[in-house]
Amino acid sequence: MALRLGDEAPNFTIETTEGTINFHEYLGNSWGILFSHPKDYTPVCTTELGYVSKIKNEFDKRNVKILALSVDPLESHKGWTKDINETQNTTVNYPIIADPERKVSNLYDMIHPNANETFTVRSVFIVGPDKKIKLTLTYPASTGRNFQEILRVIDSLQLTSSYSVATPANWNYGEDCIVVPALSDDDANKKFPKGFRKIKPYLRYTAQPNI
Repeated sequence: MALRLGDEAPNFTIETTEGTINFHEYLGNSWGILFSHPKDYTPVCTTELGYVSKIKNEFDKRNVKILALSVDPLESHKGWTKDINETQNTTVNYPIIADPERKVSNLYDMIHPNANETFTVRSVFIVGPDKKIKLTLTYPASTGRNFQEILRVIDSLQLTSSYSVATPANWNYGEDCIVVPALSDDDANKKFPKGFRKIKPYLRYTAQPNI
């Protein structure tokens, strides 16, 4: 059964390129991203893992721990990591799960038989500090992920988890937000001292409240 938003992220203990990891302990009080790769020594995955290592500081700033997964064994990962570092001019700086028995892949429903019976699709799970799943994304194996979009979504998730706002289409950090409909105008005035713009009773904009 597929995991849904709000479900607890299943815990697991597994071997990675940085030793044995218990997922929930690894996250601690941080947010987390778990993302899967169909196979080692594949071109799209190589670019993805290299790019994420280059922007790891962006995840660090957001208190997000990174954990990647590929279905090949640990020794394969070690050789592939050298290729990633060489071809992408970087150093992989986060753990990659070795999942040859498909334990985590099956636990998180990362293998979609109608796409491929053996390899994982490009799954993305964002997990909150409460260990609940906040976002899921599924890309086909042929399409590399947009990690700037993933960072944008994390910004929105972290903002909206703490304030009574939602983020509009194409929102980026620093831009105006939407006051949630459940909040009355009176309450909105109290919560947002900078005020808000009322376009319709259900559509009200306010400056991003945490900056």
